[in-house]
Amino acid sequence: MTKHVEPRKLRGIVAVRADVSGDPKALVGEIKSAFEQFKEANDQRIKALESGKADVVLDEKVETINAHITDLQSQLAEIATKAASRGLNGGGEDETAKAAAKFGREVGAEVSVEDFQAYRDGLNVYMRRGGATPSNVMAAMSVGSDPDGGYTVTPAMSDRIVKRVYETSPMRQLATVETIGTDKMEGFNDLGEGEAGWVGEKASRPETNTPQLGKWEIPVHEMYAMPKTTQKLLDDSAWDIEGWLANKTADKFSRTENAAFVNGDGVLKPKGLWAYPTAATADATRAWGTFEHLNTGTNGGFGAAPAGSDKLIDLVYKLKAAYRQNANWLMARATLAEVRKLKDGDGNYLWQPNFEARQGGLLLGQPIVEGEDVEAIANGSKSIAFGDFREAYTIVDRIGIRVLRDPYTQKGFVLFYTTRRVGGGAVNFEAVKFLRFSS
Repeated sequence: MTKHVEPRKLRGIVAVRADVSGDPKALVGEIKSAFEQFKEANDQRIKALESGKADVVLDEKVETINAHITDLQSQLAEIATKAASRGLNGGGEDETAKAAAKFGREVGAEVSVEDFQAYRDGLNVYMRRGGATPSNVMAAMSVGSDPDGGYTVTPAMSDRIVKRVYETSPMRQLATVETIGTDKMEGFNDLGEGEAGWVGEKASRPETNTPQLGKWEIPVHEMYAMPKTTQKLLDDSAWDIEGWLANKTADKFSRTENAAFVNGDGVLKPKGLWAYPTAATADATRAWGTFEHLNTGTNGGFGAAPAGSDKLIDLVYKLKAAYRQNANWLMARATLAEVRKLKDGDGNYLWQPNFEARQGGLLLGQPIVEGEDVEAIANGSKSIAFGDFREAYTIVDRIGIRVLRDPYTQKGFVLFYTTRRVGGGAVNFEAVKFLRFSS
């Protein structure tokens, strides 16, 4: 059942927070409605700015609706996983019936679904309040009592430790990923241009230039973690502590490597896409090993409308047609919020919702991917990238995650020495372009 949350009112602004367990169709409808509200409010904001009368209330309204649209897009993408990840109250009717039957076998009595639900809910209260648990709640727990009144069985306790969600960049979903069996990956670049010319029947035919091949390599680097816990906790905990630590380490590895794929300096870590030099020169004249950037013309901003939209359009067509077919935009959420306000010279919004990819929407018809490791808009920042990241960047995996379980180094403790070897680097410097917020 969808949970209804009261609207949040802010100076006449109503921002309805839909629950992530809601109906996807309802969310799609709400995104469309919110975007119409956003366009109306942003148009009013732009008119106020053009007339020289900035309106703080309008600015706040636009930002509130903007954040709401981003939230809705995220909810739409997470619905599938949300449905699979039940809270403390368990799953659907079939799962509850199975849990009730299992509980009945454990207590040696037949327990109805209703009694089981009452016991489970009561136990959740008891676990939080202990001796302060109300008497009516204690009575509801009678199905789990032994003859001495003890609560001997703990049913349907969540085996999921609630996790904090960390934001990162989905570089593995965008780049090429290769698995190798050595300490580095090597390849060749076909960089050279051949030479040809016209010749008469009896004219001499001098030797022409021979194309040259370039070579690149991506070394692998090692990450490690070594959390520890007590042997007693491993033996006695109701949760799988070892599995929880493994998941936490794997999650941290993922975020650490994704940050390196974006900003890593290449020293004992992958070299990130943003760590390579850029220049405002075209592919034909730019040295290989350098990406192309396009300046917005304004330090730390897009400039007066429609300058920002013009620069984004220019950036798209800086990219060769072969790369545009599989191109994506990559930017942080805060940058996306600014992009969503942009219009072209005819007054049409550049951003549109995208209900298929369920990512950050569409910008000039191309999908947007949110990456929180990408730098925020600032003077000279390269806060937007556009291109075929699969062609531009390669991630190299040497092996998967290895775990060495060490119960000997510190008696009474178990150390989990965890390692992973991975590398990353750019291989095609034409396939991605950057928008630089600089004059």
